[in-house]
Formats: sequence, structure tokens, C-alpha cells
Amino acid sequence: MRGELWIVIAVAVLIISLILDQVALVLISLLFILTAGISRLWNRYCLNRIEYQRHLSRNQVFFGDEIVFEIEVTNRKLLPLPWIKIEDELPKSVTLLKGKTIPMLEERAILTNMFPINWYHRVKRRFPIRCEQRGCFLFGPTRIHSGDLFGFFNKELNIDKIDYLFVYPRLVPLDRLGIPSKQLFGDIRLKQHLFQDPVLTAGVRDYQSGDSLKRIHWKSTARLGKIQTRVFEPTTTVDLSVFLDVRTTDFPFWGSVAQLQEVGIMAAAAISQHALNAGFRVGFYANQITRFSEGLVRVPHSGHPEQLTRILEVLAQIHQVETTNISKFIRQEVRYLPWGSTLVVITAQANEQTISTLLDLKRVGRSVALIKIGGKALKADTGTLPIYQIQDDVAWDVLKEINMVEE
Repeated sequence: MRGELWIVIAVAVLIISLILDQVALVLISLLFILTAGISRLWNRYCLNRIEYQRHLSRNQVFFGDEIVFEIEVTNRKLLPLPWIKIEDELPKSVTLLKGKTIPMLEERAILTNMFPINWYHRVKRRFPIRCEQRGCFLFGPTRIHSGDLFGFFNKELNIDKIDYLFVYPRLVPLDRLGIPSKQLFGDIRLKQHLFQDPVLTAGVRDYQSGDSLKRIHWKSTARLGKIQTRVFEPTTTVDLSVFLDVRTTDFPFWGSVAQLQEVGIMAAAAISQHALNAGFRVGFYANQITRFSEGLVRVPHSGHPEQLTRILEVLAQIHQVETTNISKFIRQEVRYLPWGSTLVVITAQANEQTISTLLDLKRVGRSVALIKIGGKALKADTGTLPIYQIQDDVAWDVLKEINMVEE
């Protein structure tokens, strides 16, 4: 717009100088019009055949790791550019060890790079980043500006491509959180042979009152003339279902206290890691919808070596907005869990409704445990429900290590 205005002014001066027969002014205005025309032509083609690439050295990292954010601009034409400006949107939560950003709204910042680029030339810029906050972070979009040498014209190109960075929570030993790992998993181990695997049949026996009709072996019954029941092998695996309550306040659908939620996330990661190392099949559930989840967060049970990575990737996406009540979510999901699955519920708000839900499950034969994050000891009647509490001082010591609370 500014360049167009100057052209209009130059044409007006040319007309006036011709009327007044001012040769010197005519030459100056013609030179100005010629310069503006070249600038306009330059601006038209300045961003043609400009290639831009953004690259993260790693897309999945642990808290505290360092990565390299790299941009690459290539000019694949004969026209050199006296200046080109690259504006990348970055999350405020990552720490640039080189370069400065300009803050924006909604936890975003702009990283600006400005430099000349010659014909058929490539420019790379690298920025080391330290990941000091758990989360799923977006890099992009990008805006590219360029124009003529005199600054009459300016052209913009938008790159909508988005790159994602998953920063996993810090992994700490269960004992560091004040959770006695031997006691917690020892109780589960003792119960493993109380369950039977319906796939592996050990033999048959005479029918006894209370046996399920589904276990009747009809061929043996017909051959022996009396009802026979299948006997199954004891199961050799135990499923552990980890439920994380993302709400840490007394007000439903209100959000969470970031520090308490972070402790819960670290506890979920620690329990999952310990259980997988001990040979358990682990599933993870959270009562919210995240960016990449199809509905509420559900990671099916598995003992695969990559299961911990799957759980950590989901934990990286956890935010502070609750989608549904944890008690309702547990009652909804428990019907789909294997009968021998042990439920471990992690919450900072162990209210009467949650306690009642877990006690109901325990009464029908489910194995359950509660991990309480911070706060005072529970006043509700918990019966024989196993409860493990992460004390406030323990939680705050862990949070100091990840710079979420001041010393």
C-alpha cells in the first residue's frame, strides 16, 4: 500500500513537472517511477521458490532434556533477497538457550529471524531448547516476509504446518513419592493365583453347587453320565488399571491445582513403570479428553515393551480440565476390565463418592487401591480399602526438583 502511494505521488509530480516544463523534475520523477516499478516487480517474485523447513531434533523427550530447534530457508531462484524475515510461533513453556522471543497471548511467543539470502542459497539457524515443563507443545505456524531493497513493498507467505513436541513427566522411584512399592505390589502378587485364565483348561471335575453353567464341559458330561465342570490354569499375568483423577479442587469442572496434578501424573508414571518392570500388563485411564484422544483417555492393557512410552505420551497431554466425574468414569469402565485386574486410583480429591465406589468394587471381589495426593488424612469410613498417601512435604520436595514451586 505504501509503495502504491509513492507511485501515485511520482506520477502526479511527473504530470505537474511536464505542465511547468521542469526538465530536472521530470527526470527525477521518471527515475522514481522506474525504481518503484522495479521494486514492485521484485516484490512480486521475491517469495517464489522459497522453501522453508522446520525441524526438531526429537519429538518425544523427558523433562529436563535438551533438543535443537532448526529452521532452514532455501532460495531456489536467480533473484537475491536483500532481506527475509521468518516469524515462528513457539510455546512459552520451552526455554530457548539461544535467541529471544516476543511474548504473545495464550502462552505463545514469536521467534523472529531476519537476514539476506543470495540466489540459490540456503540458510540454517539452530536454537538449543531445554524442556523444563511437561506437556504437548505446538511449534508453528510460520510467517515469512520479504520485499524490495527500498522497503516500498512487502509480501507475506504463511506456512500452516505444525510440529508437536511431547515432554514426558519426570520418572521417579515409587519410594521417592512415599509409596511403599514392595507393599503395594506385594499385595497384588499374592492375589495373582486367586484368578484363573479361562483360555487354559487344566482338566475337569464333578459339578459343585455354585459353579457357573458357562464352565460345564458338555462332552465329558455326556461321556461320564454326570455333570462335569472345567478347571482352569491359574493365570500367570496380572492386569493393573491405573485411573488418574485430573481434578484437584473441590469444585467439579472447575479445573486443577497445577502442582497437585503434576504429582498425580508423576505417580501414575512411576506406578506404570514399576508394574511393567515387574511383569504386569498395565492400562491407563484419565477422566478427560485430550488433543489426540478419541473420547476419554484410555490406554488398553498391555505388557509390550512400548507400553510405557504410550502411557507417557498420554500423560504428556494431560491438562487441567475435567470432562467427567472420576467415580462415574470408574463405574463406566470397570465392566470392560478383566476380572483379575487391580484398580489403582490416583486422586487429590478422595471424597465420599470416590471411596464408596471403590468399596463397592472391593465388595464384589475387585482388587483396588487408592493413592491420595497431599492434604489431610481421610475422614470418611474407608473400611479395609488400601490407601497410600503422598504427603505434602514429599510432594513439594519433588516439585522443587522440577521448579514448579519456589524454594
